Amino acid sequence: MRRFGVSLETELLDQLDGLVKARRLPSRSEAIRHLVREHAAQDEWASGEDVAACVVLVYDHHRRDLLTRMTELQHEHQPLILASQHVHLNHALCLESVLLRGPAPQVQALADALCALKGMHHGQLVRSSLE
Repeated sequence: MRRFGVSLETELLDQLDGLVKARRLPSRSEAIRHLVREHAAQDEWASGEDVAACVVLVYDHHRRDLLTRMTELQHEHQPLILASQHVHLNHALCLESVLLRGPAPQVQALADALCALKGMHHGQLVRSSLE
């Protein structure tokens, strides 16, 4: 661990303190580490490097065509998929999380395709980094 000093305008320091409070981080240092890691992950995604991600999908399992298309997409992109988990939220709705790893453009394309399926209630890509 190395120490260094940082000078910030009052407004930026207030924003940093707000981040510490909102994220319940233990210190300003941890907030800065968080921001640097987040920026590095964005760079990985922008450069097309291998990344990790999770696609969270909520859908009505009674839509048979939706289940078929979801399965087809996952089989077509099997090398990107690490695992998936299926949970029943209620009588009609299911939540599926699909864990992905691979080149950022391919991971993004698969997530977009899954989220855009007709009948999908909600879909969101949670991006992460391999670093």
